[in-house]
Amino acid sequence: MTDETNKNGPEAAAPEETVKAAAPEAAEKPEADASAAAPDPLELIKAENLELRDRYLRLAAEMDNLRRRTERDVKDAKSYSVAGFARDMLAVSDNLRRALEAIPAEARESGDAGLTALIEGVEMTERSMLAALERHGVKQLDPTGQKFDPNFHQAMFEVPNPEVPNNTVVQVVQAGYTIGERVLRPAMVGVAKGGPKVAAAENESPAA
Repeated sequence: MTDETNKNGPEAAAPEETVKAAAPEAAEKPEADASAAAPDPLELIKAENLELRDRYLRLAAEMDNLRRRTERDVKDAKSYSVAGFARDMLAVSDNLRRALEAIPAEARESGDAGLTALIEGVEMTERSMLAALERHGVKQLDPTGQKFDPNFHQAMFEVPNPEVPNNTVVQVVQAGYTIGERVLRPAMVGVAKGGPKVAAAENESPAA
């Protein structure tokens, strides 16, 4: 029995030593794999910086757009806040103009002191009203002699006139007004018909 035990002892111990020797190698392998898989801290910092820079640029662009939009809204609010009031005042201005146009030429030339004072008073009132409107960005349009523009003019009738370029405004029935860059009221006009086209007239003018 003793001989068999001694005989089997070294042989039995050999596998145990092999397992112990292999254990450190197995322990070292996960560490090596973990080291290989770990990202470079410098690359992480670079990526984070790029992301933060991108966020900053987007935020700066959004803030700039918001600032511009706010400035535009404030400007529009200031410019167009009086649009409703100004539109109502146009009727008063129209009535002043109609009153002046209703006075016959003979009466104007009669030299009547009372009538002359009345006319001057109405004209002064009209000028004061137009000046007040203009201080608030409202301007009167006088398109006489200009080419008809549907953005600012409303054609009421056509006037046959072969001597005037076609689509030229020859008469203003009712004055138009703008406020800022917008049309408060288009001018009601009469336009010429039957004359040469504007381009043709411009081409012939040097020869004439």
